[in-house]
Amino acid sequence: MQLFYNPTITESTEVFSFDKEESKHIIKVLRKKDTDILFVTNGLGLLFKTEITLASDSKCTVKIISFEKAPPSKFRLHLAVAPTKMNDRYEWFLEKATEIGIHEITPIICDHSERKVINNERFDKILLTAMKQSNELYLPKLNPAITFKEFVKLKNEGLKLIAHCEETDKRTLKSVLKPNENITILIGPEGDFSEKEIALALENDFAAVSLGNTRLRTETAAIVACHSVVFVNED
Repeated sequence: MQLFYNPTITESTEVFSFDKEESKHIIKVLRKKDTDILFVTNGLGLLFKTEITLASDSKCTVKIISFEKAPPSKFRLHLAVAPTKMNDRYEWFLEKATEIGIHEITPIICDHSERKVINNERFDKILLTAMKQSNELYLPKLNPAITFKEFVKLKNEGLKLIAHCEETDKRTLKSVLKPNENITILIGPEGDFSEKEIALALENDFAAVSLGNTRLRTETAAIVACHSVVFVNED
């Protein structure tokens, strides 16, 4: 199934048009024509079966034939991940985490962060493309970048974990995970979290965990954490 996206449609929508860029792709590239069927999501769990009524490359219009709603996840995974020095590595993480099944992402600026400015618009496009490619019906939420100190003081419900490489008392991630539980995991930058940050996280009810016996890159650690949580929650 080839999936298209329109964030404005709801259960009550009967007819809608794609923007110019998407219309051109549908008509000129994919060569769709009147009466062809398109499957569309709004990124909120709804899948719409639509039929093209106006095959215009500037304003492709469709009517909704039917729709169904995917059940929401029984857990919610929020990864707070420090931006990587090489931007393409963070973009790879965003793409793969979306394919695996993440729900929310927050870039956190840490003491050892070498990159402190991110392009949310570009990141949003990566999430959207990955959602469509993997036929996911829920678009992950990308939050604005925030400092580590600010983030750990936010109210995050459920299990709260910080993954770090320091030689301190830690449990393995797999030993603390339980199905159907909301979870927030902190993943640090190159150079790891500072001792001060680890202490601050623990003071704010985060538990320290290990992701394994090897030292992982930021983006690899984030994917390991993401897959571990989703794996535990598989039916």
